[in-house]
Amino acid sequence: MPNKKAPAAVLPLTDRVQEALAVAKRGADELLIESEFAQKLARSEQSGVPLRIKLGLDPTAPDLHLGHTVVLNKMRQLQDLGHQVIFLIGDFTSMIGDPSGRNVTRPPLTKEQIEVNAMTYFKQASLVLDAAKTEIRYNSEWCDPLGARGMIQLASRYTVARMMERDDFSKRFKSGTPISVHEFLYPLMQGYDSVALKADLELGGTDQKFNLLVGRELQKDYEQEPQCILTMPLLEGLDGVDKMSKSKNNYIGITEPGNTMFAKIMSISDVMMWKYFELLSFRSIAELAQLKAEIEGGRNPRDAKVALAQEIVARFHSQQVAEEALADFVNRSKGGIPDDVPEMAVAGAPLAITQLLKQTGLCASVSEATRMIEQGGVRLDGSVISDKAVKIEAGNFVLQVGKRKFVRVTLAA
Repeated sequence: MPNKKAPAAVLPLTDRVQEALAVAKRGADELLIESEFAQKLARSEQSGVPLRIKLGLDPTAPDLHLGHTVVLNKMRQLQDLGHQVIFLIGDFTSMIGDPSGRNVTRPPLTKEQIEVNAMTYFKQASLVLDAAKTEIRYNSEWCDPLGARGMIQLASRYTVARMMERDDFSKRFKSGTPISVHEFLYPLMQGYDSVALKADLELGGTDQKFNLLVGRELQKDYEQEPQCILTMPLLEGLDGVDKMSKSKNNYIGITEPGNTMFAKIMSISDVMMWKYFELLSFRSIAELAQLKAEIEGGRNPRDAKVALAQEIVARFHSQQVAEEALADFVNRSKGGIPDDVPEMAVAGAPLAITQLLKQTGLCASVSEATRMIEQGGVRLDGSVISDKAVKIEAGNFVLQVGKRKFVRVTLAA
């Protein structure tokens, strides 16, 4: 009879392992399989061998925003526990295009676009991760050598029926929306990344769950111990409704000026603030519980939001920049003019205010300028402009739209 592998002994979970498990689960949507991951942690503690924790990001855009940092924050927390984190740049999979959560085929990026975007990805991610302790890999290392023969062999390990279990594929098929054959390769290639890296844990957003599970199944097929998966919630943007996205203009970029980051964080709702704290703050669970109790006890929610904004700005800039951003925000709240106002020279005085707003870029069009004036959102040197037909004479002044858009204008004839 064939020899059967004896089941591994169940290790006791020490206090340190329990604490590590709590760190991993903080703010997470789902940990699969929790009991397996607890045993991985216990074995790691016993052997002194760190777990291999993988996060893959396709360089689909050159800049990261706070939504991207939700999983990066979790990586840093696990990194601080002594585990080996792997920052995987999906330069190969970017050429396929991730279909997750999309109802149309995603256009693949060109090699040149990928190279440009990848150049800045890790530099920005290093604002969260400890760069010196991070393993950086590109999945073209093992995907390119596969070739056509290897790709066919890999594809034979997964069925079309299993692929159609994916919610977005299923919906598109039922609605008659085209699904390209190459899109089936994306979850396969992402799963193969886990095989190549021998990952113990893979992180991703909730929209990545299917892809992460494919990696787990492929590892079993390659006779590896299957990875556990940790999914993190998708962070809503400034509108509090849609996922943070540059395309929806509801994002906070991690390379934006400190004043801009601070003001944007202050603009989120008091309710959404707590989700931002849970997913973005490095404060302890006990600290957050105390802060929430103080707010519920009557403390101004603005104080908590200021603390969050300062923590985030200090992380991506410096403590000094965070202090300056707070001072600038207070000044603006009092109707003051910020220090970093861009300057612009415009000709054509006397010029209609609507045209001036358009030419300075404060409004995208004359119709938008008219609407902002009607809403009382336009100021000239601090005074509200109420007449949309007024013409502005030559001179130097500060033009303002809304709470955050300023231009110091030199208007000439």
